[in-house]
Amino acid sequence: MPTAAAGTSAGTGGPTVIPLIISGQQVVGANRFLFSFLDPETNLPAGTPDRTASVAFIAPGETEPGTAFPAEFVWAIPDTRGDYIAQVDFPSAGDWKAIFITQAPGGREEAIGVGFQVVQDGATVAVGEPAPASKTPTVTDVGGDLRRLSTDQQPDPAFYRLSVDEALARRTPFVLAFATPAFCKSAQCGPTLDLIKSVAKTSPSSVAFINVEPYQLTFTEGRLQPVVDANNQLQPVQSVNEWGILTEPWVFAVDRDGIVRGSFEGVVTEAELRAVIAEIAGS
Repeated sequence: MPTAAAGTSAGTGGPTVIPLIISGQQVVGANRFLFSFLDPETNLPAGTPDRTASVAFIAPGETEPGTAFPAEFVWAIPDTRGDYIAQVDFPSAGDWKAIFITQAPGGREEAIGVGFQVVQDGATVAVGEPAPASKTPTVTDVGGDLRRLSTDQQPDPAFYRLSVDEALARRTPFVLAFATPAFCKSAQCGPTLDLIKSVAKTSPSSVAFINVEPYQLTFTEGRLQPVVDANNQLQPVQSVNEWGILTEPWVFAVDRDGIVRGSFEGVVTEAELRAVIAEIAGS
């Protein structure tokens, strides 16, 4: 789950924003570190294209941060909510501290500390690992009725033709999106899926695209509705457990040898998508 906390701020007064770590889990090694900021008075998103941000880290047992990593601002939901992406590396597990260095136009530079944990091994299938041969539902399973398969209001039929296990058996490179526009806890699934559909239109025909609803659903009263547990909580489908995803949406790119070449939690940019698609198409 996202972690929010505030520490000290450079200059006088307290911090003007609260850092929010969006990445669900940090692991030893390379990480795509996703974060944003909240306004402490309104609790609304405070990330903007003109707010600069970088992040440095204090390792376990250390007292001073290392060199700051630059962060790229991206619109998670266009003109509504923005996030920052930093490519970072953690050499060891344990209790770490992030120092977010940020400045709004005309404002003072602030350095705000947030504690978090780095684990040795993550729950999610990592880049470089084999993709699980999950049996994911296709349009054939629902007699051609996409209303029974996807909560997307405008689903692309091509995203539901192949299951993951079929793509792997055929040695077809593919992009896999776990996204539910109707029941997304992060409100990010719809925008992410729309971006993927747009990119797919001009992608190599050798690459398949697969969308999977991450929660158990049933078709009732003319629409898909969630199957909840005794605590009224959404329940993940089997493929979510097999891939070990912790949040939604989550996007993977897999090459023809069945190796994961891209993993994007939450927001993914068009540039990131096109780069990894070019990589798996040429594999």
